[in-house]
Amino acid sequence: MAFGDLLERVGSTGRFQVLHVSLLCFPVLLMASHNLLQNFVAAIPAHHCNAHSNVSESHLSPQDILRITVPLDASGKPDRCQRYATPQWHLLNGSSDWEEEIVEVQGCTDGWSYNLTEMSSTIISDWHLVCDLRSLKQMAQSTYMGGVLAGAVVFGGLSDRFGRRILLLMSHLLMAVSGTCVAFSTSFSMFCLARFFCGMSLSGIGLNTFSLIVEWIPTRVRTVVGTMVGYCYTLGQLILAVVAYFIRDWRWLTLAVSLPFYVSFLYAWWFHESSRWLVLNNKSDQAIKNLKSVARFNGRAEEGDKIDLQMVQEAMKKELASTHQSRSVIDLFRTPTMRKMTLCHSAVWLSTSFAYYGIAMDLQKFGVNIYLIQVIFGAVDIPAKLVMTMCMGFIGRRPSQATALILAGVTILINLLVPFEKQAIRTSLAVVGKGLLAASFNCCYLYAGELFPTIIRQNGMGWVSMMARVGSMVAPIVLLCDDDMPWLPGLIYGGAPIISGLAAVFLPETLGSPLPDTIQDVEDRGSGRRSKTSQKEAINLKDIQADLLKPGV
Repeated sequence: MAFGDLLERVGSTGRFQVLHVSLLCFPVLLMASHNLLQNFVAAIPAHHCNAHSNVSESHLSPQDILRITVPLDASGKPDRCQRYATPQWHLLNGSSDWEEEIVEVQGCTDGWSYNLTEMSSTIISDWHLVCDLRSLKQMAQSTYMGGVLAGAVVFGGLSDRFGRRILLLMSHLLMAVSGTCVAFSTSFSMFCLARFFCGMSLSGIGLNTFSLIVEWIPTRVRTVVGTMVGYCYTLGQLILAVVAYFIRDWRWLTLAVSLPFYVSFLYAWWFHESSRWLVLNNKSDQAIKNLKSVARFNGRAEEGDKIDLQMVQEAMKKELASTHQSRSVIDLFRTPTMRKMTLCHSAVWLSTSFAYYGIAMDLQKFGVNIYLIQVIFGAVDIPAKLVMTMCMGFIGRRPSQATALILAGVTILINLLVPFEKQAIRTSLAVVGKGLLAASFNCCYLYAGELFPTIIRQNGMGWVSMMARVGSMVAPIVLLCDDDMPWLPGLIYGGAPIISGLAAVFLPETLGSPLPDTIQDVEDRGSGRRSKTSQKEAINLKDIQADLLKPGV
C-alpha cells in the first residue's frame, strides 16, 4: 500500500479536497496583486518644477506660469527636473529675441507640481521620488523581491521543521500586517521595510500553499488542479487592474489587496496539517487523527476508522527510509552531468524571471493606459500557458523551453527598433514577449521536477527557484540605465533569454522518460546509458507534474 491508497480510502476527491483547495487558492488571486502592485502605487505622474514664489502669487494662468518658468526638453515638453533661474517674463509677449541668449536654469529648489488627474496619489508624488531620487523607485521593487528571496530561504526551511500549516498561518498574518504597514507608511524607508516583509510572506504563502494542496490530493488529479491554481495567479493579474482602476489612491489600493489576508488567516486555522509531514516527523498519531477527520468530512467514516499506525507506516515506509539519507545543494554540482544540468537550468530560470519582471514592471514606457495594458498582459498568459502545455506534450520539454526563450528575446530586441510613436506595434510585441516568458515559466516548473533525481529534487527545485528570485531582484536595477542609454535595458532583457535559450539546448529531453531516482541515474542518462526503471515511475511522472501548481511567476 502507498500513501495515495490511504487518500483513496478517506475520499480522494471528496468534499474536503474541494473545499481545501478552494480556500487555499483564494490568497493566490492576491499574490499577483502584490507582485505587480508597484506598477500602480509607484506610477510616475507628469511633473515639473514649482514656479518661483513671485510667479505663484501672480494672476497668470497655469499655462502662462509654466511657459515662463519651465524650459522645454528635447521632445518639446516641459522639462521635469529644471526651471529657469529667473522667470522669463518676455515669453508672455511672444518675443523670440531671447532664443539666441543662454538662459540660466536650476533644479527644482521649490519642489514639484504633479498632474494627478489619473491617480490621486502615488509614492512618487508623496515622497518626490523624481529627478535625482528617481532610482529609489526601482530600489523599492528590488527590496520587495529581496524579501521574496529571503522568504523562500527562511520559510522553506522552517516549514520542513515545524509544519506547513503553522507557517502558512504565520505567512497570512505577516502579509496582512505588513501590507497594512505599507499603506500607513510615513516615510519611504518604512515603506521599503514593510514591502520587504510582504515579499517574505508571499514566499511563505506560495511554498506552503503548494505543499498543502499537493499532499492532500491524489496523483491523478494533480496536473488538473495544478493548472487551475496556475490560472488563479493569472486571474489575479486581471483583478489587480480592475481594483486599481477604481481605487486611485496608493494607500487605499494597498489596503484593498492586503486586508483579505486577515480573512484568510482566520479561516486557515481550519486547514489540516499534511499527514505525510506528520508521519515523517514522528507524529503518526496526529496524522491518523487528521486522516480520520478527512474521512468523516467526506462521508467515509467507516473506512477512516480502519486506519491504524501499522497501515500508515506501511504506506510511508519508502519515504521513512529516505529520511536517513542526508543530501545538500552541493550534490547538485558534484558530478559532471548534474553540474552541467544545474548550471544550464539555473540560467533558464534566472533569465526567464529577469526578463518577465523587466517587462511586467514597467508598463508606463509603452505610452498606453496602464490599466488596459495590465489587463492585456494578464490575459495573454491564458493562451500562452495552454499552448506551452500542448507543446511540451507533443514536441518535448527541451525544444519548448528553448524556443519560448529565444522567441521572447527576439521579440524584445525587435521592439527596440520600433519608434516610440508606434504604440500599437510596441505594445503588441511586448504582449507577445510577456506571453512567451509566461509560457517559459510554465515549462520551467515541470522540466525542473523531471530533471533532478528524487533524492535531491527538493534541493534542486529550491536552487533554481532562488535563481529566479535573483533575476527578479536585478530586473528593476537595469531600468536605471534608461535615462542615459534608453536602448540598453531592452538589449539586456532581450539578450538574456536568447543566451539561456541556447543553454537549454544542452539539457536532456525528459518527455516519456522515467524519472531519475538517484544521481547515478542522471549520470547514466547524460552518458547515454539506460537507467534502471522503478515500478512506480508512471506514478512519479504524474506526481511531478504537480510542480505546475506553484504560483509565483
